[in-house]
Amino acid sequence: MELVLTLPLLLLVLFAVFEYSMLFFARGSVVEASRVGARTATYPGTSLEVVEQSVAQSLGPQLSQNANVLVEMGQFSGDRVSVVVQVPMANASPDLLWPIGFGLQGRYLVAETVMERE
Repeated sequence: MELVLTLPLLLLVLFAVFEYSMLFFARGSVVEASRVGARTATYPGTSLEVVEQSVAQSLGPQLSQNANVLVEMGQFSGDRVSVVVQVPMANASPDLLWPIGFGLQGRYLVAETVMERE
């Protein structure tokens, strides 16, 4: 009887820890991808396609599927360069907690990096 009462709670905690750890790892990848994209965008003569390609390469095949990359590039040296990377949480982790109302659909991992153009 004790197992019947505690097993659902233990499974819920296990699923929550598993999903959180996957999202935490994916967030680190998204932050690193935005930094790589901003570093690439600061170089003279860099195009938007090259920045998006470097972000997608840094994210890897799983996270870059539905990733959205917004780049704001200045024209002159010292101008602000901004790279925003949005990745759906559903790409980063299986949606294990949807039965209790904590679904990942429509939620994003977002990272922004701002640097100065060289």
